[in-house]
Amino acid sequence: MAETNSYYIVKKKALPKVLLKVVEAKSLLDSEQAITVQQATDRVGISRSSFYKYKDDVVLFHDNTQGTTVTLTFSMDDEPGLLADLLKIIAKYGANILTIHQSIPINGMASLSISIQLLQQAEDVAKMIDEMERQQGVHHVRILAKE
Repeated sequence: MAETNSYYIVKKKALPKVLLKVVEAKSLLDSEQAITVQQATDRVGISRSSFYKYKDDVVLFHDNTQGTTVTLTFSMDDEPGLLADLLKIIAKYGANILTIHQSIPINGMASLSISIQLLQQAEDVAKMIDEMERQQGVHHVRILAKE
């Protein structure tokens, strides 16, 4: 039976170090700080076989999202101005808001979904999500879909 591809979004802290080093080596090659795979793998401390094994299967989320639509879901306190703060963060990172849906708050908690378009000039979406998660009153941010 043919193997189908499945994709996962995993936080950096959950990844094995070898995968992070593969991404780092790819970055060295892309930025021409290393000319050969051997130079890049030596600098990050992995074998060339590890690099070749994973190089096509691991990419930074931001590198793979520009020009796409991402839907985020939030669980947050029902506080005046909190949604406005989240929208300011989206604007700060250069993403375009497509849709916003907020549920009627229950017991002081609201569920929110926002679909954004990541334009070519958009900054790192992972940093944007991290900043949103640090907002007081935001309990979690999840990536629901990527199109």
